[in-house]
Amino acid sequence: MLIPTTAQHLTAQQRCDTYHCWAVAYPLHETRAIPLGSHGAASPRLALRWMRERASHVTDQLDAAYAQPGRYWLTDEAEHERALAYLATGTAYQLTLYDETTRYVLTACPSGGTA
Repeated sequence: MLIPTTAQHLTAQQRCDTYHCWAVAYPLHETRAIPLGSHGAASPRLALRWMRERASHVTDQLDAAYAQPGRYWLTDEAEHERALAYLATGTAYQLTLYDETTRYVLTACPSGGTA
């Protein structure tokens, strides 16, 4: 069955996925990145929630010394409010964690936002 698509339908669908989130690993001395996941979020708060969840997963797998910045970020409410403000005003927010062999980049970007 075909359902006609109107501008209202498209606008409603775009609102459901207005923030693009992704996590990528960049191994040292590699020519390609390794995608760790992506997500579409309907609000800045949901985008940040996804980033916090992924940051927790990455941090749990790092050695203690390398995990410390991620653990600090996970509890830094002032930084989370700053991230929400960036996202709400159309600016992307990025968190980078690393260990001796890999850089992990988590990003949330509003549709049509600036990097």
